[in-house]
Amino acid sequence: MNFDRRRFLGVMAGTAGALAAPRVFAAPLCGEAPALLPQAMAALDRHSRLIPHRDLIGIVNFSAHSRLERLQIVDVAAGRTVASMLVAHGNGSDPGNSGWVQRFSNRPGSNASSPGAFLTGQTYVGKHGRSRKLIGLDPENSLAEPRAIVIHGADYVSQAMAQNQGRVGRSQGCFAVSRADIGELLDKLGQGRLLFAAK
Repeated sequence: MNFDRRRFLGVMAGTAGALAAPRVFAAPLCGEAPALLPQAMAALDRHSRLIPHRDLIGIVNFSAHSRLERLQIVDVAAGRTVASMLVAHGNGSDPGNSGWVQRFSNRPGSNASSPGAFLTGQTYVGKHGRSRKLIGLDPENSLAEPRAIVIHGADYVSQAMAQNQGRVGRSQGCFAVSRADIGELLDKLGQGRLLFAAK
């Protein structure tokens, strides 16, 4: 798949400028997303037979602090980010509640985030409202389904919390986003697409 990295970097720089004023924590992250893009594209190709839709992908940069918008939805063909948002990591990945991911785990009961490629599954309505199932495609996240690792909205993730407390809350390993963002995320990152997470 052809990818214009220079064009992507240019668009990312413009996005950073646009977000800097209303969202003071957003700008630093936009420059980091391209660092994971080659890995995400490699994962998309590696799992191509399992991922039917390759138009939009989600990238989570767990090397960034939780106060930053480290989840980005990328339009693959256009080479541009179409949405950026805050996302929580698991409390098992950050026992000290520092806002930084210290470690990953695929172990049931660890409450930790897992890295790697996930296939987005069906939406459902559960205790967190409308959510989306995830299927782990790599050895590092192969137990995502039995661990009930999903995408959902949460009250402990918000711009106000990121600004006032310097971090957002932690999940039990799920990709939890703000109530304000969950609808857009579920709609844009529909079933049969790639969500890629790494540090």
